[in-house]
Amino acid sequence: MASDKLIIYQLLPRLFGNTNTTNHAWGTLADNGSGTFADINDAALNSIKTLGATHIWYTGVPEHATMTDYSVHGIKPDDPAVVKGRAGSPYAIKDYYDVVPDFAQSVPDRMAEFEALVARTHAHGLKVIIDLVPNHVARQYRSDAKPTGIADLGEGDDVRQAFSTDNNFYYLPGTTFVAPFVPGIIDAYTPLSNTAVPIHEAPAKVTGSGSINEAPHIDDWYETIKLNYGYNVFDGALHTTSPDSTKRPDTWYKLLDIMLYWAGKGVDGFRCDMAHLVPVAFWQWVTAKVRATYPAHVFIAEIYDPGLYRPFIFEGGFDYLYDKVGLYDALRRLIEGHGSCYDLTRVWQQESGDFAEHMLRFLETHDEQRIASSFFATDPARAIPAMVVTATMHTGPYLVYFGQEVGVRGEDAEGFSGHDGRTTIFDYWGLTDWQGYLNGHNYDGNGLTEQQRELRGFYEKLGTFINGSEAIREGAFYDLQWANQATAGYNQHRVFSYLRYTDSQKLLIVCNFDQTNALSVTLNIPEHALQLMQIAGNDTLLLTDQLLTKETTSGSGMTGIPVTMPPTSVRIFSLNTN
Repeated sequence: MASDKLIIYQLLPRLFGNTNTTNHAWGTLADNGSGTFADINDAALNSIKTLGATHIWYTGVPEHATMTDYSVHGIKPDDPAVVKGRAGSPYAIKDYYDVVPDFAQSVPDRMAEFEALVARTHAHGLKVIIDLVPNHVARQYRSDAKPTGIADLGEGDDVRQAFSTDNNFYYLPGTTFVAPFVPGIIDAYTPLSNTAVPIHEAPAKVTGSGSINEAPHIDDWYETIKLNYGYNVFDGALHTTSPDSTKRPDTWYKLLDIMLYWAGKGVDGFRCDMAHLVPVAFWQWVTAKVRATYPAHVFIAEIYDPGLYRPFIFEGGFDYLYDKVGLYDALRRLIEGHGSCYDLTRVWQQESGDFAEHMLRFLETHDEQRIASSFFATDPARAIPAMVVTATMHTGPYLVYFGQEVGVRGEDAEGFSGHDGRTTIFDYWGLTDWQGYLNGHNYDGNGLTEQQRELRGFYEKLGTFINGSEAIREGAFYDLQWANQATAGYNQHRVFSYLRYTDSQKLLIVCNFDQTNALSVTLNIPEHALQLMQIAGNDTLLLTDQLLTKETTSGSGMTGIPVTMPPTSVRIFSLNTN
C-alpha cells in the first residue's frame, strides 16, 4: 500500500456543503445550518477528482457529543458542561456505531445516507477514509446503535478497580468528576432540555489527555475519557496479555469490532487520531486482524514523536504517518520568511530517510492554521513552492484540506473556536470565502475571485501532474543542495533543488522560497547524479517546465543549467537529452 502515491482530500461535512452564512457566534444548528452527506453530490466529487484526489477523508463521521438535542430521535442528549462548542468536537465520539445526525437530511435515515455517500464516492473512483479515535471517547459515551451481541464500551467494568485489563476505562475510586468552568460557554448554551441528563460521573474517570484528576483543567481534553489498552497510567506498566498469554485487554476486542463494522460499510481506511498514545502492540495486533478480512485497508497515524516512527510502521502496521514535526514545520518556517532549506535536507536525511514513502505530507489540516490566515502566510500564493515540495519530494502521499485550494482564511471567531486562524471543528458555521466555489452545491467556482481561480488552478495542475508522473510516483530522489554550495547566486537557505527520476522520466525541481529576490543561477548537476540518470556530462539537456509556465532552458552537465525565476516560485523541468 505504501508504494501508492495517494492524494487525500480532507473535508468536514458540516462545513463543506453549508450554504448558510448567517454566522451568529455560538449559533445553533437552526441559526447557522450544517452541510450534509447529501450535499457531497456528484458535482462535488467530480470537482474533488480534478485536484487529482484518490481518497477523501470524511472528518467527524462517527456520532459525537453535541449541544443539539436529538432526543426526539432516541439519541441521548449531552450535558453542555462536557461539550466543546454548539456542534461539539468530532473527537469526542459518543456512539461508535452511529453517524452524526447533523449530517443527515432525514435523521432516522442517517446511516443509510452515509452508506449512499460511500457508494457515490466509490462510483467516482475515490476511496473513503474516516476518523478512528482510539485513545478516548466522549465523557457520556453510550451506544444506542450498536449491533446485537456487541458489548458497549464500559459495559461490565469493575469501577472499584482503578486499573484492570478487563476494564475499558480508568477509574478514580471515591471521587466525583468536576467539569471545568469554560468562560463564554455558560452564556452560550440554552438551559438543559428536560430530556438531558446532567453529568454525574462517580467514580470519576481518567481524562482523555491523561489527567489523573477528578477535576481536569480547562486545557485538558476534559470532555473525553481515556480508553484502557493495558497500559497502567498509575504505575507505567504495560499489560497487553493475561498471565496465560491467551487473552488481551478487553478494549482491544471492542475496538476491533468497531473497525470491522466500518470496514464492512465500505470504508477503505482510518485516520487514527493521536495514535501514538495507544500501545504499538495493540496496533500490531489489530491492523493484522482487520487486513485478514480487508487486505487493502489503509491505516494512517496522527503521530508527533519521530522516535516512534519506525515502531509504528514496521511493527504497528501503519501505512502512513503524519509528517508534522519534520517537513511541515520546516516548510512553515520558510513560508513565513525565516528558517532554512537546510532543514529540508535534514528531513530527507534524518527524519524520513528510508521510510519516506510512509510519511503523509501536508500544509493544512483541521488542526493547523490556514495558510491564508493572518496567523500564517496571509497570501496563499506564498505557499506554492512549499506545496510542490510537499507533493514531489517523495513517493509518499500528500493531503489537501478543503478550502486550501481557494485560500480559505480562517479569520472568523465562530464561538468555542475563536479567532485563531483555524476553521472551526466545534461550531455551526458557513465559510464565506468558500461560498464562491460552493455556489449553491454546484461546486463550479463561478463565484471565485480571479486570485482564487488561479490558486485552484495551481492545485489542479499539481494533482494532474503528480498522477501522470512516473518519476514522482515511483522514482528516486537526489538532493542538489550540496552540489551548489559554491554556485554563484544560489542561496541555500532560500532555494531548494532536487532531481526525481526513473529510466523513462527525469525531472529537475527548483523552489525559490525567497519572497523578495529573483533567482538567476547556473545550476550544477554533479557527475554522480548524471551517471545515476544515465546522462553523459557533455550531453545537451533540453528542459521544459511541466507545471505552470512551460518555460524552456538548456544546458549540460559540464556547463550547468541556467535557471531564472521570480520570487516565491517553482519550476518542475522535464530533463531530456538532445
